[in-house]
Amino acid sequence: MELKCFRTLWGVTTPWPQTLDELQRVGCCGIEARVPLTVAERRQLADRLQASGLEYIAILFSGGGVLPAQHETPEQHLARLQSRFAEASGLNPRFVNLLAGNDRWPLAQQVDFLGKAHELAAGFGLTCSFETHRATSLYSPWLPLEIIQQLPQLRFTADISHWVVVSERLLDDPSDDFSAFIDRVHHVQARVGYDQGPQVPHPAAPEYQPALAFAERFWQQIWRSQRQRGYPQTTLTPEFGADGYLHHLPFTNVPVADLWSLNAWMAARQQAHFQQFLSLTEQEPQP
Repeated sequence: MELKCFRTLWGVTTPWPQTLDELQRVGCCGIEARVPLTVAERRQLADRLQASGLEYIAILFSGGGVLPAQHETPEQHLARLQSRFAEASGLNPRFVNLLAGNDRWPLAQQVDFLGKAHELAAGFGLTCSFETHRATSLYSPWLPLEIIQQLPQLRFTADISHWVVVSERLLDDPSDDFSAFIDRVHHVQARVGYDQGPQVPHPAAPEYQPALAFAERFWQQIWRSQRQRGYPQTTLTPEFGADGYLHHLPFTNVPVADLWSLNAWMAARQQAHFQQFLSLTEQEPQP
């Protein structure tokens, strides 16, 4: 099995040539980014992808943005996805990473909506990976386990930093069983969360090593499951980001770390981690 790393464009403000050079230097094969809203921006992205040979993971929001409009219904979310899936398909993404739904909807409504969103994506020939994220249908570690019982066909993007915050603990209690979820993870967003926040100030800091170790154990369980499922490749996006996630010093608002340095560190770390995983499992029978 091969690890393919992608660079997030979340919070990136550098010119495209510099962005491209940086991601290639750390061994990334593509980008994970939102599907642009305008025709001109989508054309520019398509041109850049073609010229660079990069792969693309498309990000969409059924609610229009990270925080869904609270008055919108599932039907309105699906109507938006109808047009957004069409726009995404024109960019030929490896798959669509979808932040879907609203955390306020009851379970029956969540199940109905997610099933229809999955079918809608398939109708456009798109693989849809539903991201675990606060404020969406998958905000909690417990609700997806119930949803899976009714929609076992769903595939997920594991950003477990959100679940750590929601639960206010690392999810490594002996009673925690996420095997049904792990066996349906398609993609990993590699950000380290801790009990009081979705992003540690720096994943290399010794005071956050328990959080990093937990995240890496969880990702390794995903790799093992994907290997058993016959995945020839697994995808991972280091996703330390801005918008309140990156810690700043009080009064000065100076960032405590450079955003790209965090993601570059994580890319190198997980490439080495994956090679270690392969060496540990090379004697195990192939599926």
